[in-house]
Amino acid sequence: MSIVEDLGDALAKTTLEAMDHIEDDRFYDQVSRVIGASSPTLQEAFMTAIRVRLAERRGREFIAKALAAAKSGSAAPKPPADLGSGGH
Repeated sequence: MSIVEDLGDALAKTTLEAMDHIEDDRFYDQVSRVIGASSPTLQEAFMTAIRVRLAERRGREFIAKALAAAKSGSAAPKPPADLGSGGH
């Protein structure tokens, strides 16, 4: 990765930890605005890393729920509706 991608990803990791701690699931928007005021390039790398990491987190949560449902014999969770080609 480039230095910008490395910095954006590191900041994304720190931001996700902060989001969990302060219980604000949109805190990354504020961080994005702060860095975007100085570096739109870093802002773009940060937002890409946030989106990818949030998607990975949601995927893992879905898998955990599906496994728990299978173990308990209950219905598996439904994935979100396919909304086309949005996302990364």
